[in-house]
Amino acid sequence: MPNIPVDVTPSHPLDQQPTIGLIGMGAMGTMYAKHLADAGWQKICVCDLPDKYESLKRTYRGVPGITVHADGHAVSRISDFIMYSVEAEFIGRVVSQYGPSTKVGAIVAGQTSVKAPEKAAFESHLPNDVHIVSLHSLHGPTVSPVGQPLVIIKHRAPDESVRIVENIFNCFKSRYVYLTYEDHDLVTANVQAVTHAAFLTMGTAWAAQRAYPWEQGQYVGGIETVKVNIMLRIYANKWHVYAGLAILNPSAKIQIDTYASSATELFKLMLAGDHDGLRQRIYAARESVFGVKETEQGSSTPIFLTEDVLDQFTIGGSTKRPGYSPTGHSAPKNNSHLALLAMVDCWARLSIQPFDHLALAATPVFRMWIGVAEYLFRSVSRLDAAINAAVYDVTHRSDDLEFVVAARGWSQCVAFGDFELYKDRFMQTATFFESRFEEANKIGGAMIKAIVDSNTPCNNVE
Repeated sequence: MPNIPVDVTPSHPLDQQPTIGLIGMGAMGTMYAKHLADAGWQKICVCDLPDKYESLKRTYRGVPGITVHADGHAVSRISDFIMYSVEAEFIGRVVSQYGPSTKVGAIVAGQTSVKAPEKAAFESHLPNDVHIVSLHSLHGPTVSPVGQPLVIIKHRAPDESVRIVENIFNCFKSRYVYLTYEDHDLVTANVQAVTHAAFLTMGTAWAAQRAYPWEQGQYVGGIETVKVNIMLRIYANKWHVYAGLAILNPSAKIQIDTYASSATELFKLMLAGDHDGLRQRIYAARESVFGVKETEQGSSTPIFLTEDVLDQFTIGGSTKRPGYSPTGHSAPKNNSHLALLAMVDCWARLSIQPFDHLALAATPVFRMWIGVAEYLFRSVSRLDAAINAAVYDVTHRSDDLEFVVAARGWSQCVAFGDFELYKDRFMQTATFFESRFEEANKIGGAMIKAIVDSNTPCNNVE
């Protein structure tokens, strides 16, 4: 890459700075453009679909450092570093169209959530005289990149190209994680597939009952706070963010199918009134995932989350006080927490060790979900209360039934590999909750910040 110093920064002279090309200006492409421009990079070239050219020009008119181009050919032929930020479903088509125009010696990256299609596209359609150093920010576009994992994949490039990429993105203040394409897809499946499946299933189950359950006094406080806020936050996002990971990642397909199977089998034990069988299975999963034997209490204080942190964020903006709920209901009864029981059971069946991925590539949502799982499973009293509620208390039985039906529905949807079916299923649920998205995004963002900022060992793995 001529004239580009390996240790390049935004303070270098203009002729020594790389021309940074961004192909695809959806939510993530827009986030990348903003942070790069705010850092002072002066040669950022962006493009999106041709029919968005005029609106994109209006958006970035007068923004220092950013130039809008008509298409990917114009960006590719002049850029020293090029990032494709397009849906995994379409990466092959887009790279086949614009890849041949890539500047000689340029570095090319993708920002897709599933790397198998991206790798195939790059190897098939990029010239041999360009380098491949790919990326993936493991967080959504509304989450600050500071301290979050940014995966860097050195696939076909010298070390100097990797160092240039690192220096371009130092302004993100993210934590670099170095993986291969294959390891990326396995790790991201492990930290995202079952997590997303759980929240998607919750939303579909609640929407099927045509009610906001947290307003009925059933899902208020503590663990329920995470369930509701993150479910809403996910459905407020773009459907394709989750569809690509689930459908195009073989490891994710297996995990989502196993999750649905776990939910079904646990529910059958509940219906049969088999308390001993359910307890034996749940405690075996507890030992497998958390390393705590049945006779052990485990940590008296949860490693990640506490009720005091979580209860600050009740939907409706309410102030925490004992027994409070937005509608005046008393504190909710114990429930089975089937979503959490099924998740840990699924991990145990697949021999997945989720804590191994915390320091490697954990997303904010994964941190919270494993945090509440740990909060439940490390306490014998809380876990036994959930098991007893699952078998003997029918208060949440209809919700659990809807959850099992929804889990199997999502698993079948993913197995079919149909993006349109996935979109229809996602949007049908999202439409029901749409009126609550703005509040949920604010509360969810505040919750993530509070958890990250709280004085817990969670911060030590950043």
